[in-house]
Amino acid sequence: MASPLSATALLTALRNEGVKVVEVGNWKTHNRNSKGPWGPVHGVMIHHTVTKGSAATVAICRDGYTELPGPLCHGVITKDGTVHLVGHGRANHAGSGDDDVLKAVIAETAVPADNEANTDGNTHFYGFECENLGDGKDPWPAAQLLAIEKAAAAVCRAHGWTEQSVIGHLEWQPGKIDPRGFTMASMRERIAARLGSDEPNTPAPSAPSTPSTPARPVVDLSQLIAAAKADPPKSGTPVSYSGVKTVENALVAEGLLAASLADGHFGTATIAAYGLWQQRCGYTGKNADGIPGNSSLTKLGARRGFEVKE
Repeated sequence: MASPLSATALLTALRNEGVKVVEVGNWKTHNRNSKGPWGPVHGVMIHHTVTKGSAATVAICRDGYTELPGPLCHGVITKDGTVHLVGHGRANHAGSGDDDVLKAVIAETAVPADNEANTDGNTHFYGFECENLGDGKDPWPAAQLLAIEKAAAAVCRAHGWTEQSVIGHLEWQPGKIDPRGFTMASMRERIAARLGSDEPNTPAPSAPSTPSTPARPVVDLSQLIAAAKADPPKSGTPVSYSGVKTVENALVAEGLLAASLADGHFGTATIAAYGLWQQRCGYTGKNADGIPGNSSLTKLGARRGFEVKE
């Protein structure tokens, strides 16, 4: 059995994982503890909100509505990849679900199909609501998916859980479809890759250098830009320029790109991740469009061990 993280411990875990966090009002004491137990906790549940607009989404998840008072989760993950903490303790997010699913989460095995609602999930799960219309058409930006990955991994890391402790609402309560637009299997793969790292946001330590250590890799800026501007290649096509993988590995090390998405193609996921790096460097607007520039690439190379050739 696991006792819930304190509010301070949860905040620290998220920040240590590299999550951008906004604390909303009195979130540390905003809960539904008077209506039932909070804990022991066994996992993390992911939802979509069926709302549009970050401010409105955060407000309704914090305050709830007449039929279902807030908080409706612990954290709201908006499309820009920010986690807004709105509550700590029991929250109205999971509802009743399948006890067999809970047993599988506790055992950290594959969850069975949910076919009954006989167990209170609000007692046992941390909940993250994600801003999305849930119609299968509303996009999931790379920054938002990365934030979901990081937030879930942060809680798992703090408790010593594996990715099998993370489920979607659709895997818990019969009739639910959220989250819709990505699969929980793919998200668990991302979380597993992140938890497989020795530390949340740093690369695995390299072996001590020796006289035979090869020179640092060189990334050709013009070739990198050409790769970024090219149409995304079909799955299985050969990598057109090896420097792309060097940059992707650097973005993974910075916590901006999932390791599973570092495939050597400067596709939409890499562009989104590089745009986040440009923002971290202080660029905005068109200067943070995900197409590499000399200054941002040089800064990344200085941090991650490669050189830049114009």
